[in-house]
Amino acid sequence: MTYPMKIRATVNGDVADIKVLIEHPMDTGQAKDPKGNIIPEHFIQNVVATHNGKTVLDAQWSQAISRNPFFAFRVKGAKAGDKIQVSWVDNQSNRGSVDAVIQAA
Repeated sequence: MTYPMKIRATVNGDVADIKVLIEHPMDTGQAKDPKGNIIPEHFIQNVVATHNGKTVLDAQWSQAISRNPFFAFRVKGAKAGDKIQVSWVDNQSNRGSVDAVIQAA
């Protein structure tokens, strides 16, 4: 199953602001569907971001993160034209990835 992602990367000086939105259900395993059946856990476990191939963020998530998570981070030493890649893996082995080229602010 594919989950769309959006990314925006801009640089001001030598600091890039990266904003990412992942469309994902992030089910906790505690909610029930309209028929009363428990919806199984389905959440992102690992998020990794790279700047020109170098890891700048490696986050371990759990079911405590909200549906369709949005997160932002900054990268020092960046410049316009650099490449940012953000990828994730969930507890059902689904994967997602998105690339962006840093734009001048």
